[in-house]
This record gives sequence, structure tokens and C-alpha cells, in this order.
Amino acid sequence: MPELKLLFLQMAVILTTARLMAAAFRFAGQPAVVGEMAAGILLGPSLLGRISPAIMNSLFPADGLAPLSALSQVGLILFMFLIGIEVRPASLRSTAKSVILASQASIVAPLLLGGALASELHSRLSSGAPRLPFVLFLATAMGVTAFPVLARILAERGLMHTRVGVFAVSCAAFDDLTAWCLLAVVTVIARPEATQNPLPWRFAALLGYILAMVFLVRPVFRLLLPATAKPGPCRFGAAMILLLFSAWANEALAVHALFGAFLAGLVIPKGGKLEQDLHERLESVTVVLLLPLFFAFTGPRTSIGLLNHPRLWLLCGLIVIVAIVSKLLVSAVVVHASGMPWRESLAVGVLVNTKGLVELVILNVGLDLHILSPTLFSMMVIMALATTLMTTPLLD
Repeated sequence: MPELKLLFLQMAVILTTARLMAAAFRFAGQPAVVGEMAAGILLGPSLLGRISPAIMNSLFPADGLAPLSALSQVGLILFMFLIGIEVRPASLRSTAKSVILASQASIVAPLLLGGALASELHSRLSSGAPRLPFVLFLATAMGVTAFPVLARILAERGLMHTRVGVFAVSCAAFDDLTAWCLLAVVTVIARPEATQNPLPWRFAALLGYILAMVFLVRPVFRLLLPATAKPGPCRFGAAMILLLFSAWANEALAVHALFGAFLAGLVIPKGGKLEQDLHERLESVTVVLLLPLFFAFTGPRTSIGLLNHPRLWLLCGLIVIVAIVSKLLVSAVVVHASGMPWRESLAVGVLVNTKGLVELVILNVGLDLHILSPTLFSMMVIMALATTLMTTPLLD
């Protein structure tokens, strides 16, 4: 089958490039995921398309991306499921009030500053999207924190159990909970199905689904699959069935399958053998094999060449500045107001400003919903790379 042969070649090229770039960035003191993000962009029109358009078009033809897209979506579903597993609502309830204030301030600030930017960006770069979902989406994209990347940076630096580490992880967990709920609201408003069903009914259905997952599915899973139970194919299969049904239900509700995957991970029993088994079975395949396919699928959609005017580069710089000010500085100020010294407060701000892979996931949702134009999408990808690249040097 020609399609299967092309898919295997695409995967081999993508994984080879991703591993080489991950090793290079790790050698430079950056997280490996940053190199994998860069690898996806290098395989697109930003570099390979400039060097040899014929090679890029033969490797990633417009009519030959469907299998790659399907596999990348499976990788994203599994990745969001793992993120949901890592978030522990029980531990967040006991977190200090200052953590909640800091995390919510880092969401509200992008909302306000994103609204201020909307008048300039909406008419030029919104791809015709209504103003409300456009502003809400910018707030979500600028306010999100890459929870997995942040956790790995803290683990590599031995900061996970320090005051800065605990504060940053708690803020990131609250940020992700808020950001994904906000993204669910945006998709309910922006999806084409919104014209077929009244918004109040769709919001009510989404709220009912969340309540059912938290107060019905979660207790049932804790009873049938206790965290301390011995792992096995049956329990792993039950977790996968929950994941797939949750993803399907959110697509049926016109929200997004990624939110369903995140919510499924959230209700899985935490802190035991089941959680460990899920991580061991899924993490390597997801992170090493499937996620680089998503980066490569994002690469052809990112074209730095679209920023072909100084004014566009100024707007891109403004987006980066707003993202840093609304996340890094606002978080640092709020954390310092809670009594933490400036040095540690700035370290927390730097950490929660990490965008990473989660940002690319959200940006692709915005492009698919036609909220972002290709030009604004490329600007936001540059912002995601810039905010992630600055984390390690600033933390040092």
C-alpha cells in the first residue's frame, strides 16, 4: 500500500530528526521536548520547504497527511490522559490560598491583556472568528503552563520538593485546570455545531458531563479499580475504555476530545500501582513515538515566512512580551505579595511561564476551529518556543 509505505517513511524521518534535535538541545541545557518541537518546525516550510520544496512536498504531501494526523491525534489523547493523571485535586485542596491567587492571577492577566491586544490582532489575524472566542482563546493560549515540561525541569534540577518547586507545580496544576475548562468554553462557542444547538443547552450538557465524571464515574472507578490494586490487562483495558468513551463523549458534545482525555485522567485513582502501571505502559510510546508525529504535523502548518513585514514581526514581539508580562511578572508579584522573597518569587514566575507542548496542542485547536489565521498561528508558535527556551537560562 503506497499510503502505508509513505507513513513508515514519514515516521522514520520524524523520529530520527526528533531524537537528534532532542539530544542537541539536551546538550545545550534545554529540555528534550524543546528540541522535538524545533524538529517539527524544521521539517516544515520554515526550513525544509525553503531548502528543497520538492523533498518536503514528496515527504509530506497535502493529500498524504491523513494517517499521520490520525496517529498524532491518538498521541495527543494519550498525552492529555497522562497530564490528567499527574494532576491531583486532593493535594490541591490543601494548597495555600496564595497559590490559588497566583495561578488565577496568571489566567486573569492574559485575559485582560489579551483583550487589549484583540482590537489590533482581531481585524488582521483572527481568520474571521468572532471577537469573544478570539479573546478567550488568546487568554487561554497565553495563560497555560506546560505542566509536564515544568515537572521534568524541576526533577532534573532537584527542585521538586523545595518551596519553589511545590509552589510552581501547584500553580501549574491550577493553571491547567482553569485553562482547559476555559478552552472547553471556547470550543463550545466557536464550533460550527453552535449554530445548530442553543449554547445554554450545550453548556448544560458539558456541565452535566463534568459532574457525572467527578461524582459518578470517579467513585465507581475507585471502588472497582482501587489505586493499590494489582495491575493487569483487565484494569489497564478498563482505563483505556474510560479514556476512549470520555474522548468520544466530548466530541459528541462539540467540546473537544482532548478535554475528555484530560478529564478521564483526572478521575483515575491516584497514588498507587494502577497509576504507576498506566505511566509505565503509556509514557514511552506516547512521548517517544507518537508526540514527535504531532510536532511534525504542526511543522507544515507553521511558516515563519508568513511574517514577511516588519510590522508583523513587531506584532509577534508584542505577543511574546504580553505573554511574559501577563504570566511571569504577574505571577512573581502575586507570589511575592504572599511573603516569598523576590528571588524565589521570580523563580516561580519563570517556571509557570513555561509553555512547551501544551501550548502547541492548544494552538492547533485554535487553528482547526479557524480562530487563528496561519500567520497568527506561526506567531504564537514562536511565542511558545521563546517562553520555553528562556525557562532554563532564567532559572539558572
